[in-house]
Amino acid sequence: MDTTTIPTRNTVFYIKRIVGIILLLAMAGTFFYSAYSKSGMELEMNVTAAARAAHKGYPMSFMPILVVETQQSENAFTSFEWTFLDLGINSIFVAGIVARLMVGFEVLLGLLLLFHIFLRRFTYPLVIGVLSVFIIYLLLVILRQGNTGNCGCFGNNISMTPLAAIIKNVIMIAVTVLLMYIYPARPYKNQEYLVLILACAAFSTPFAVNPIYMTTAPTAAKQPVDLSPLYNYSPAPTTELRTGKHIVAFMSLTCPHCRKAAYLLHLIHSQHPDIPMYLVLDGPEAYKKEFFDVTHTADLPFLYFRHTNDFMKMAGPGVPAIFWMNNGIAEYKSDYYHMDPRHMEEWLNGKKISD
Repeated sequence: MDTTTIPTRNTVFYIKRIVGIILLLAMAGTFFYSAYSKSGMELEMNVTAAARAAHKGYPMSFMPILVVETQQSENAFTSFEWTFLDLGINSIFVAGIVARLMVGFEVLLGLLLLFHIFLRRFTYPLVIGVLSVFIIYLLLVILRQGNTGNCGCFGNNISMTPLAAIIKNVIMIAVTVLLMYIYPARPYKNQEYLVLILACAAFSTPFAVNPIYMTTAPTAAKQPVDLSPLYNYSPAPTTELRTGKHIVAFMSLTCPHCRKAAYLLHLIHSQHPDIPMYLVLDGPEAYKKEFFDVTHTADLPFLYFRHTNDFMKMAGPGVPAIFWMNNGIAEYKSDYYHMDPRHMEEWLNGKKISD
């Protein structure tokens, strides 16, 4: 039985109601936009004059892969789901499911606020709890990586450092506490059934917008890759990549897909330092710092290889070219969404890679 006292309808009451509904809609809109921004947009390349000048010497057939300027953000959802690998999840497939559930949860929070579902008794405390968990996670990110890069709270649409995201969440908690006092909203009938409908809609939407990859296995290659050019110049790799098993990734410093792949390799390496990885990088030296700042791959062994013709002979027609090398043979080749640490460990241990 609801025992909420009916407030006196005076001027203060209506002011509280107007302010309350504005703040409530702002909170719901924030959750909706956060979920929407993580859905991302497909990358649209735009080769500019500056990009052409920066890559002077590259054949035009290779140029579209090595551009700097883009007209839209890269797929933000991919980066978001990979953050769950950094939390210890050992499978891209599982991380993808968790990421979609998290986006669905944000949609649900927005819907609960918008439809005034048990605001004071359930929704407001839930919002405060969720934001508090986000704050703790962001503090851990700052402790581990520093206050750098984009936290991904709004995908790539609005870049926010972890500290800025913490401040944003603290403000949202303060607004929620204020709403508890000025905009309690009495519950109405049949909200229990409406919650089920809203939950189904919220959690199914991310899976419909971003269908999950059913397999993350790499592509079988069985092709020889001559890595000798890496050792024909100075400096040369300190690791002998022509013998044994190594994951060798050829990347351009300015290629957006390379940055996504490099960031994923960083996440995998942080959880599985026993997996041997090596980056071979090419591109304008002016972008080295930006590449490492974005991808956090300074902890990975790499070679900055400014011999473009040899680089292309080894990498092939496009980058990122990620080879799973075994004694000079690329047994598998993968792109940035087919690099699962579970498969890498199976390969290193000589087991058959499972789907």
